[in-house]
Amino acid sequence: MDFDIEWDHRGLSSLKWEFIVKDGEPQPWDGTDARLGDNRTLPMWVADMDFRVAEPIISALRERVERGIYGYAGKTERYLQAVSTWMETRHGLSIDPDWIVPTVGIVPALHMIVRRFTTSRDSVLIQRPVYYPFSYAVANNGRQVVSNSLQLVDDCYEMNFSDLEKKIKDHDVKLAILCNPHNPVGRAWSTKELSKFGEICTRHQVLVISDEIHGDLVLPGYQLSSYGMLDPTITKNSIICTAASKTFNLAGLKTSNLIIPDAALRAEMKSEILSTGLWGLNPLGLVATQAAYESGENWLSEVLSYISDNHEYTRQFIAQHVPLLHVIPAEATYLSWIDCRKLGLSDPELQSMMMRDARLYLDEGSIFGPEGEGFIRVNLACPRSLLEIALFRLKSAVEEQGGRQ
Repeated sequence: MDFDIEWDHRGLSSLKWEFIVKDGEPQPWDGTDARLGDNRTLPMWVADMDFRVAEPIISALRERVERGIYGYAGKTERYLQAVSTWMETRHGLSIDPDWIVPTVGIVPALHMIVRRFTTSRDSVLIQRPVYYPFSYAVANNGRQVVSNSLQLVDDCYEMNFSDLEKKIKDHDVKLAILCNPHNPVGRAWSTKELSKFGEICTRHQVLVISDEIHGDLVLPGYQLSSYGMLDPTITKNSIICTAASKTFNLAGLKTSNLIIPDAALRAEMKSEILSTGLWGLNPLGLVATQAAYESGENWLSEVLSYISDNHEYTRQFIAQHVPLLHVIPAEATYLSWIDCRKLGLSDPELQSMMMRDARLYLDEGSIFGPEGEGFIRVNLACPRSLLEIALFRLKSAVEEQGGRQ
């Protein structure tokens, strides 16, 4: 696969390339149109890849589409086997196919989980700065967000375990949402760290939801330690969230899987899915996920190598040309977490500089929580040519900002 090709995303209703968020709502936008030349804005915010998906997925979808029948669909034995085989061969996570509960996406599933396993005004723990829909899933259901905030120590984010236990006790936390690997800071948590987290939560009977949607995107030299591989006394009270969506660029097909070892929890979750009416599955999503897990490993190896090179290129470029900024080393994901605090700008000022001067549409750090203020998150799953343009624009914008101060 040639990942250097810049594909045309216009006309696809692409959230990343054809919309801009204003007042909390996506609105149609042509600011990224290639016809604008150097004046176009490069979108590097939404966690989509800009790459064409693996050919086996395209072939499987083409065959399914040509059948011309798009009625309701359900999980099959082959689909469940594809998921369980992938988890075992790729990560060493042995699961019973019966543990797999398909859903229409991880974010909807998080909302359902919060609603089912907590009551009004209960506390739910997250670890900011973290993927902001975690906070939405809690607040939208009238629960209280409690943050066991990560600590940046010697260029690496760490969990604060003493604070974790204190927050659980002080706020009577019932449920914790773990991001593994972590979005946006790029940590692939170690077994030791996860075990400590799990032991504390188990001791206080806290249900752990481990969002492992980026679990296949661990960079060379690191590996995924799935929460599901911990001691069974810990994993019994947990739900693992996974999907092929980030791995294989299939997010728009709205297909994900919950891995729930405990039968009682599994029954509760299935009941919640039925009660919300979100029990239908996208037939194309099922086909794409199955094809990805059965035949997509070569493509994934290639894309991980390309993304790893983009991470290294970004790190070296900024270290050499934009020393006021600093890239936090990534262990996983195609997202770069960049420290811009030395610029001395507020988050609105930082966002304005990126859009106005650099013509880059990025995620400002504050949306991941106040702990992310002064940072930006940059999507590196793009052709190198676009990344180069983006970084040179970033360099010029920082230099111009220095001239205005």
